[in-house]
Amino acid sequence: MTASAVPLIWLVPALPLAGFVVNGALLFAAPGAKRAVSAIGVGVLLLAFAVALAAVLGYAGAGGGAPEVFTYWSWMAVDKLQVAFALQVDPLSCVMILVVTGVGALIHVFSVGYMYEDPGYARYFAYLNLFVFFMLILVLGASFPVMFVGWEGVGLCSYLLIGFWFGEKANADAGKKAFVVNRIGDFGFLIAMFLIYQNVGSLDFNAVFAAAPAALAGVVTAVCLFLFLGCTGKSAQIPLYTWLPDAMAGPTPVSALIHAATMVTAGVYLVARCNVLFAMSPVASSVVAGVGALTALFAATIALQQWDIKKVLAYSTVSQLGYMFLGVGTGAYAAGIFHLATHAFFKALLFLGSGSVIHAMHHAYHATHSHEDAQDMRNMGGLKRWLPVTTVLMWVATLAIAGVPPLSGFFSKDEILGAAFARGQAQGIWYLYWAMGLAAALLTAFYMTRLMLYTFHGPNRTGEKESGHLREAPWMMTGPLVVLGVLAAVGGALNVPAIVGGGARLERWLAPVTSAGAALLPAGEVSPGTEWTLLGVAVLIAAAGIVGAFRLLDLNALVPARSAPAETGFARVLARKWYVDEIYDAAIVRPVVWLSRRVLWQGVDQGAVDGAGVNGLARAARALGWLGSRLQTGEVGFYVVLFVAGVVVVLRAALR
Repeated sequence: MTASAVPLIWLVPALPLAGFVVNGALLFAAPGAKRAVSAIGVGVLLLAFAVALAAVLGYAGAGGGAPEVFTYWSWMAVDKLQVAFALQVDPLSCVMILVVTGVGALIHVFSVGYMYEDPGYARYFAYLNLFVFFMLILVLGASFPVMFVGWEGVGLCSYLLIGFWFGEKANADAGKKAFVVNRIGDFGFLIAMFLIYQNVGSLDFNAVFAAAPAALAGVVTAVCLFLFLGCTGKSAQIPLYTWLPDAMAGPTPVSALIHAATMVTAGVYLVARCNVLFAMSPVASSVVAGVGALTALFAATIALQQWDIKKVLAYSTVSQLGYMFLGVGTGAYAAGIFHLATHAFFKALLFLGSGSVIHAMHHAYHATHSHEDAQDMRNMGGLKRWLPVTTVLMWVATLAIAGVPPLSGFFSKDEILGAAFARGQAQGIWYLYWAMGLAAALLTAFYMTRLMLYTFHGPNRTGEKESGHLREAPWMMTGPLVVLGVLAAVGGALNVPAIVGGGARLERWLAPVTSAGAALLPAGEVSPGTEWTLLGVAVLIAAAGIVGAFRLLDLNALVPARSAPAETGFARVLARKWYVDEIYDAAIVRPVVWLSRRVLWQGVDQGAVDGAGVNGLARAARALGWLGSRLQTGEVGFYVVLFVAGVVVVLRAALR
């Protein structure tokens, strides 16, 4: 493969955009043409992956390292602000486009089987293609504004896909919540861009990063914190994480696409892309790592007491994203991206596997139970008898996310924890971050084993009549699971550390992008003996979580959801997600609604603007007109009296 494939990089986002246009047209012209919709929706993603692979191989064959920027047209040209629509190919964008198109293509294939009976089939694939287009613009953009187009685009598409079944109010509300919460974070991104342009005079990545040490030294912490505010929204970190669990209202393949390989990883990508800026500000990097560690632990505690199978995975996603931010905040940028890639494999497998379970449960519960019942683990149990392939593959993903060697998650999580421990030798606060990450790893192993035991093992709680309808999903859905299962098992080979005989290939591949930041904020080093000890501790933690779930959970005591007693005590606190949504509602939402309605709308708009302003002037004009009409009586005597009175007033004024 030669470098000639690299200039075709524009085809990678253009293909899913074309899929959106064509499927959007079919939505109106031939809404029942599901075979055509399937061929177009899946075909453009497979072609995009093929072009991306060819471009990456061509880039690597040409030596790689230096970024290649392809400028297509002048987008914004206002005085000194010159922004071109340009795409950039470098080691980081190469990794991201392969993950987005590869995992995205598998999710599209799964969607054919999962969504085929849905009346909004063409609309679904149009939105899905558009989502991938914007995600590719986000990771390929050569400047902050081009990246921001993709950043906003995935936010729009998440609103459309999360609220896809908008006929139900809860789904529509979940889409609106995701949209509004993300706008809060996007405000931070905009402020950061304004600060960068004010001090550098450019928004192109290469120009900004080259000038940053001199031009941004005084404001770099502010820039990074505003950028990170955008990351907390898009990547669901404290305090803006609450939208992501509600996003489970969308179709399950949407959950896999948003939560595994695309939108929620955008914040991690942004920090890795701007590693020079974050490395210049140890304060900002510490905030990134601290928020990541806290989010990882906090979300893991909530996952312990969730019963909706997708909600468990949603909080797991929030927690794993925290791990990624712990990595990039520590200065281990390659480790953060490594976990991003392995997480895409095993989390996509978990979400699609849960989709296979929900698909089977819907068949069993058709017309007899609600949608929520089909996702409640208390109504499952013993499903390995009917879904053997899904069971095996989801166990592979579970062991991977738990950090069991030699599966992919073990290597990526261990690198992050090891980097945090190493930084602790220079700054003690990182030992706390490491301990929080370790505690989150223990809880992850426990709640994921809990999910597997309650779903696939123990007695069946579906019901004797309903269990007769349980069956494995068709090959269109199980095929992508098998591919993801292989990737979840062997994906760690991307970056096996040298201590266990690996070559840290991904770290070396990303070095041209991350080396500048790593030089300013080194992740630190530990001795080989300490590194082996940390590896052993990570394995023991994973084993403790898994064994603990097997020992502590009584599968025979679990009853179906409708017969289950309400949670009490601390279990209720976790089930209600620490009451964070209720606190936000009481402290922020309701006061803002009151301020908007009572003060701004009724007080300012209706009272001041309409009342004293527009309507007040109208009433004054009407009163003046009425007074004038009263003076025009038609009686001459009355006019004489007014005339004399006027003369007296004028003379009195003149005599003064």
